[in-house]
Amino acid sequence: MHDGIGGKNSSPIQVLFGSNEQIAIGRGLAELRAGRPVMVVGPARGRDVSLLALPAERLQAANLRAFTDFVAPSRLRLVLSARRACAIGHDVQAPLCLELPPEIDVATILALVGTPDVTSELKGTPARALEKAGVRLMKFAQLLPALLVADVPAERLPGISRLSVQVEASAIDGFLEDSARSLSIVSEAFVPLETGGRARFVVFRDGLGETSTAVIVGKPDLSRPVPVRIHSACLTGDVFGSRRCDCGDQLRLSLVRLSEIGGGIVLYLSQEGRGLGLANKMRAYALQDTGLDTIDANTTLGFDDDERDYGIAASMLHLLGCEQVLLLTNNPAKLDGLVRAGIDLVGRLPLEAAINADNRRYMVAKAERAGHQFEVMDGPGED
Repeated sequence: MHDGIGGKNSSPIQVLFGSNEQIAIGRGLAELRAGRPVMVVGPARGRDVSLLALPAERLQAANLRAFTDFVAPSRLRLVLSARRACAIGHDVQAPLCLELPPEIDVATILALVGTPDVTSELKGTPARALEKAGVRLMKFAQLLPALLVADVPAERLPGISRLSVQVEASAIDGFLEDSARSLSIVSEAFVPLETGGRARFVVFRDGLGETSTAVIVGKPDLSRPVPVRIHSACLTGDVFGSRRCDCGDQLRLSLVRLSEIGGGIVLYLSQEGRGLGLANKMRAYALQDTGLDTIDANTTLGFDDDERDYGIAASMLHLLGCEQVLLLTNNPAKLDGLVRAGIDLVGRLPLEAAINADNRRYMVAKAERAGHQFEVMDGPGED
């Protein structure tokens, strides 16, 4: 176990720039979001392998041709998460690698990646560790968990090594833990709220520059269990008042509830769409409009129902000096996630928002399929 960036065993270069692994993953995520390939490196079948990975959702005819020509004579493969592989007809429990025919076109690949009601007849083999690492990278980048890959020919390695970010597959598993350890408080100020009173906003930043915010309502007693709401950012609900979910209502209700009980903390995390990201959340909404519920929409796209991690939340609480938590939630996964992250959880307070005709189907799915603990499930039916 290492000390983290800035620990007593860190070298000056690590303190200034971060670990090589953290630098590479941060740069790799930026490259993938921009639609550029990243090289994933590590051992496979007893030898070191360099795998060139391109996010499948960013494919166009031009970069498919260029990718094919660049890695020749290596054959192209499409790596899918287990959820997406199952959605297109493969009975698997782990990511799958599909062999692509030379004549395959962009439309066919994109259909395999994200279109509902598509069935694959391509030959599939279990993904190697490097390819599984690539799927995780796509999720970290909040892209669809599907990537076009090929082994880099030896003669191409010198050139691609100068151009492409190289990510060690073994470092990907520790990425979230490293991000949580690198968290620090960067600023804070008081903000008057429409729900009443002033709240102290404390902004955190991790080693990759991502921010999260703690909203401290009142003056919670940190020597006792502190009421805490972990709230994942929801642009549609929190900002625009969407009736499709209960997120905005829960956020406002939690601020009122914390004020009423003498204070507490809202942790506002950048985990839109249960960790899928805004773009994938909109894709899931489009699938829901065709008849899928919220869980089936997520898994059809290749994601687990909930992709969130609570290590960041635990680090924020530790930095605030909050060691015992009374959690405001209806979601048992949040309780489990916070305990796994090392927080002393002493209890739960329900937080139930109103059910309307637009969100009733969503709320029923959360209760019946995800185990959310609602005391009542009434309200207007669907139109």
